[in-house]
Amino acid sequence: MSLLDAYEAALQHDPSYRSAFHENEAGQQAEKIGLASLLPNLSITHSQSTSSGTITQVNQLGISNTGPLNFDSQVSTLTLRQPLINMEAIAGYRKGKAEADSSRAKFTGRGQQLVVRLVEAYVEALLAQDHVRLSETQLNSLEELKRINERMLQKGEGTTTDVLETQSKHAIAQARVIEAKDALQVAQLKLEAIIGQKINQLDRLADTFSSRSIHLQDYDNWQALALDRNAELVTQRHTVASGKEEIRKSHAGHAPRVDLVGSLTRNKAGSFITQDRDVSLGTIGIEVNFPLYTGGRVNAITAQAKANHARAEADLDAITDKVIVELRKQYNLLLSGVKKIESLELAVKSAELLIAATEKSIRGGIRINLNLLDAQQQLHTARRDLAQARYDYLLAYLRLQLAAGTLVLDDLRNVASYFIPLQQHK
Repeated sequence: MSLLDAYEAALQHDPSYRSAFHENEAGQQAEKIGLASLLPNLSITHSQSTSSGTITQVNQLGISNTGPLNFDSQVSTLTLRQPLINMEAIAGYRKGKAEADSSRAKFTGRGQQLVVRLVEAYVEALLAQDHVRLSETQLNSLEELKRINERMLQKGEGTTTDVLETQSKHAIAQARVIEAKDALQVAQLKLEAIIGQKINQLDRLADTFSSRSIHLQDYDNWQALALDRNAELVTQRHTVASGKEEIRKSHAGHAPRVDLVGSLTRNKAGSFITQDRDVSLGTIGIEVNFPLYTGGRVNAITAQAKANHARAEADLDAITDKVIVELRKQYNLLLSGVKKIESLELAVKSAELLIAATEKSIRGGIRINLNLLDAQQQLHTARRDLAQARYDYLLAYLRLQLAAGTLVLDDLRNVASYFIPLQQHK
């Protein structure tokens, strides 16, 4: 599975991303909900009933007559209400728009985070495979050295000390192989949880890894991009704007409301007075509502909205500081990563030459078995550190783009170009 294949699978399966997708779907409705308060409201009501009773009437002679009163009635009313002046609804619409923008920015950030999380899990699985391979290589070399020491001891050319040293190193290497395999299983499960598939084979880093192929702008340019485009910052700015509109919406509880109201009513025997009549009536007019006293509720919710807005502004400052720190951290890691990789590549070459020289020195009687074990350990450590440094370099590149808010699919393709199928790996 290539890195791009894993990303396509993650888009379909990753639970966190799917949750963010549906959260954004819900968030986009906030603007429509706010707009609904400014649009006409049309409703129809219908009632149907049966009335039964008696009626007493007095004639001109003063004689009262009592008789039954039974009739069916139907009343249907079509009502239209259009807000003309409603400051609370206007602020509510602006608040809903800010909430929709905030949700959209948050979803963009979650999509960028998915890329980083996926590559982190992919790299962790590869690094765990590297650890297993290096541990097994070290174990195999120790097994071979152990056999050689034992044969030399039988021939009287070796020493018991050499055999015991090798046995000790061999036992430790066996434990490390077991530990590395356990770590590999956990890393694979983490990746499988994101992509929703079993892992059979992953692409590996190409031997022709070049740490200088990534162009790095000046830090000031990155910081300007981050302050403008970082998803967390953009999300929080919309949250601040939403809080400001919430203050206006709450304070609008003191403002009058003016609505245009119209209705059409059809009344068929609506009451005992009109039991033998059908009435159709149309009305249109202006309705004005002046709030006088609400028990202090408006003042309280306005004060609450102001406090929440101040908190959102403080959170924005905190997120800004966090983003700048993360940006500087990843920028420095990317800069230092180039030199670190070059140093470790040299360390690996030196360790390989050291092993060859040590083997010759042992045959010449200058060095001892322990020197070779130390040289082999040094080589394995250098190879492990080099693999880690290369992965860290690629992750720093993605995390820098994430902090700057500029991470796009082309960046993932750029990182994926460093990997090749295992069949092509030398």
